[in-house]
Amino acid sequence: MSALTLKLLRETWGMRGQALAIGVVIAGGVATLIMSLSTLDALTLTRDAFYRDYRLAHVFATLKRAPESLAEAIRAIPGVQSVETRVVASASLDVAGFEDPATGVLVSLPDGRNAEHNRLYLSEGRLPELGRDSEVVLGQAFASAHHLRPGDSLAAVINGHRQRLDVVGIAMSPEYIYQIKPGDLFPDFARHGVLWMSRTYLANAYDMDGAFNDVTLLLTRDARPADVIERLDLLLERYGGLGAIPRADQLSERYLSSELEQLEGMAKLMPSIFLGVAAFLLNVVLSRLIGTQRDQIAILKAFGYSHWQIGAHYVQWVLLILLVGLLLGVLGGLWLGLQMAELYREFFRLPYLSFRVRPQVVGIAVFVTLAAGLLGTLSAVRHAVGLRPAEAMRPEPPPSFHPTLVERWGLQSLLAQPARMVLRNLERRPGKALLSILGIAMACAVLMVGRFQEGALDYLVQVQYGLAQRDDLTVTFVEPTSRRALFDLGAMSGVDLVEPFRQVAVRLRHGSASYRTGLQGLEPGGRLRRVLDDRLAVRPLPQAGVVLSDHLATMLRIRPGQTLRIDVLEGRRARLEAPVVGVVQDFTGVSAYMDLGALNRLLEEGDAISGALLSVAPEARDGIVAALKEAPRVAGVTDRLTAIQSFTDSMAEIVLSFALVASLLAASIAFGVVYNNARIALTERDRELATLRVLGFSLAEIGFILLGELALLTLIAIPVGYLVGVGLIALIVQGLDSDLYRIPMIIEPRVYAFSGTVILVSALVSGALVARRLRRLDLVAVLKTRE
Repeated sequence: MSALTLKLLRETWGMRGQALAIGVVIAGGVATLIMSLSTLDALTLTRDAFYRDYRLAHVFATLKRAPESLAEAIRAIPGVQSVETRVVASASLDVAGFEDPATGVLVSLPDGRNAEHNRLYLSEGRLPELGRDSEVVLGQAFASAHHLRPGDSLAAVINGHRQRLDVVGIAMSPEYIYQIKPGDLFPDFARHGVLWMSRTYLANAYDMDGAFNDVTLLLTRDARPADVIERLDLLLERYGGLGAIPRADQLSERYLSSELEQLEGMAKLMPSIFLGVAAFLLNVVLSRLIGTQRDQIAILKAFGYSHWQIGAHYVQWVLLILLVGLLLGVLGGLWLGLQMAELYREFFRLPYLSFRVRPQVVGIAVFVTLAAGLLGTLSAVRHAVGLRPAEAMRPEPPPSFHPTLVERWGLQSLLAQPARMVLRNLERRPGKALLSILGIAMACAVLMVGRFQEGALDYLVQVQYGLAQRDDLTVTFVEPTSRRALFDLGAMSGVDLVEPFRQVAVRLRHGSASYRTGLQGLEPGGRLRRVLDDRLAVRPLPQAGVVLSDHLATMLRIRPGQTLRIDVLEGRRARLEAPVVGVVQDFTGVSAYMDLGALNRLLEEGDAISGALLSVAPEARDGIVAALKEAPRVAGVTDRLTAIQSFTDSMAEIVLSFALVASLLAASIAFGVVYNNARIALTERDRELATLRVLGFSLAEIGFILLGELALLTLIAIPVGYLVGVGLIALIVQGLDSDLYRIPMIIEPRVYAFSGTVILVSALVSGALVARRLRRLDLVAVLKTRE
């Protein structure tokens, strides 16, 4: 073993605390990178395989009713490989022992066999047999929530008729990976499910014998989806087509893709911060190590060691620390990646998980880590190589001292001598102080990123379900009906207030931009469903004109005062125009709002309503829900409290899991940064502090000089970290901004308190560890020093 290798091992062991702290920071970055990339790969591979093997359609279209013969015309569209028609309907579900309202989507299957498109993955049981109308296959999420197995049964109100359904199978479908009820924030597996049953029975129940109301298409490789959709919409327009959509706009796929985009963004942002801080720490430690070893470098060169050998010696020290961080990070990242991927699999109800770590993922982690570490220490190594023996044998020139700003202001009498020494040391080396502040600030910012989502989502719930949606129950009718239905609802015992609403499927157009959504008509002056502006003040709906959500206005590139074209996708399919009179804020979906009377006048359909909002007495809720479940014209009932609970459960499963991992990793980087600052400061100033002890300074005074500097830097760094954290959170919020949901830019006080507390605790622990070393300062070596 060479002398340089022995020197390397001896010094690394002597600095094992600092080396391990840096290694933990590196491990945090590597673990985050591998966790994100491996989870992203696993979900992408699983999704693609499931889509391919179970033939997820490329185009989806919903319509009112069309004859089966139309399928031939659809099949003749250039680019269409295959066509499958079906019947899709909604129903109220009633599970024994479950009192809350539940809704379901009924999807037809070809009699006695699996579908050609969007095929079912059977996890239990079998498909419905020909001629057995009551047999159904349940979606796995709904079945698990109610502990239903093949052989069990449930009831459903199908087109106004109560029907007993026998469960013969449990299945998953690529079409319903993300099983969410339209309008909800998160899935509620207990209150919304998917059921598949024989085409003949479902067609007869909805008067669809020889007809269909839903069609899916698989396209050829060279097909252009936009062209196919345009031709398909022309064919379906006369049959009440609501507008075909490509696979990318299908609800389940959009939510899944959105989650994958978030993972990809996290894979870029978080490891960059961790590894950037690690590179900074390595540079600082190595630079100061070289500064304390000037005489050793001179002796090595005098004994004939070349520039390259000395440079390689310090590079090996960096590589050793990087290796420790890589080893810990790769192992931790693989474990975290598997746990996160399994969590996502359960959340999205994927049938299996294709988890394997590609060599490229580990290769990327190794390359990025080595690049960050070596580039970060390049200047320090160059300095070591460039030292001349004669220059290195001389002690480093003492820094020049001058009165500090405080002293020039004449305020030195207010400070004790140790405090003035602290300020002088910081002012004579502003670059070092600035780098230390930035390192601690980045740790503080990462802690904020890990914690903000919980508070932001709490705020979203408070706004959405506390200020905007204040109804207890939302009742949706099978079809638009007369306003007289409100009298029946209001007469129910326990109903305190009833307000109507109208929901119309429309395509909004402005210039070349268009978007398909729902146009909502609300009761003027309503108290149960309110439209809020960006200050959360209630925005009254005008008697004419449309109010748009801010995100929708941005997508349509339209401002108040401009005219909006409205293509109604139901009824007589009117082509209308209306002015945009305002823009409001919402966090879920994108919507357009009108005064209910104005909307009905625009549609020329009288006092039609799509449903009603109910405020009910808590003790009467169960009885009202039970009565509504039996009502033939009621398509579904949504309970606000259960929606909030579903949201909270989903948030706890995904968001809080990520927040916990991010917070733990961020806490490691915080301690690593603060501890290294303290150790480096001690290494740099041990001779100076020992000299002060010889001159008569007490242990408490030199402790104040060393730790007071660390405390001052930490206190300055925390507000700087808050500013950096706000910037990082703003980037994340911007990246999450979509037409599905928006995360509000809300940073609660507890986020600041948490990040600041972790930094302060890290500083206290680091200070305590370093203070112990002050008692072991070598005073004799100082007395022997020849200046």
